[in-house]
Amino acid sequence: MELNRYVDAYCERLDPHYWAEPWNAVTNLAFVIVALLVWRLEKQHRAPMTAALCGIEAVIGVGSYLFHTHAVIWAMIADVTPIAGFVLVFIFAINRDILRLRPAYAYGLTALFFPFYALTLPMFQMLPGLGSSAVYGPVPLLILLYALYLSRRMPQLAQGFCIGAAILVLSMTLRTLDEPLCQIFPQGTHFMWHILNAVMLGWMIVVYGRAWRSQSGDQPSPTLASDAREG
Repeated sequence: MELNRYVDAYCERLDPHYWAEPWNAVTNLAFVIVALLVWRLEKQHRAPMTAALCGIEAVIGVGSYLFHTHAVIWAMIADVTPIAGFVLVFIFAINRDILRLRPAYAYGLTALFFPFYALTLPMFQMLPGLGSSAVYGPVPLLILLYALYLSRRMPQLAQGFCIGAAILVLSMTLRTLDEPLCQIFPQGTHFMWHILNAVMLGWMIVVYGRAWRSQSGDQPSPTLASDAREG
């Protein structure tokens, strides 16, 4: 693999220069900002994996920034690796801390994501127009499957998962429209994928923390959801 091979994958990029994707690069700050905001909102009665998830979300922003500035293979790896890491850590957190599975079973169920991904990815790749966004398709599907399973046992958590899946589907749509709308919007729409994804990840962390506190009997700390209700 040629780690320094140039990758031109987005509407905004017209040449190999470092700042050829200013919108796509700068909007990665959203991941860091949301991660810090959620860290602060969840600082009291924090769920066991909240700190790790906030840290990974911030790293996602760094990795994506590297890819949208350097635009080479090694930077693309730095972009996608923390995303995969977040998915796996979040699944494990739900399995262990919400479903209350023993660690060995929680790890085992988390590992099933790999065959699930392999089996469902071709289905999304067959959808016309989805393009490279198909690689993310199994994620909202899995979120909805968890929501279905939890709908009676923990309806609020299931509702939170459905909201997260909806945000992710919207952000995937904007990612997919980057090239088709390129002539109309020269900066592309990929930067909105960053912003919505940052919000979605932060939302999922808050939903997880709220569910953990509900099960453990701790008093809830301020959350994005409670702030929204009070507003």
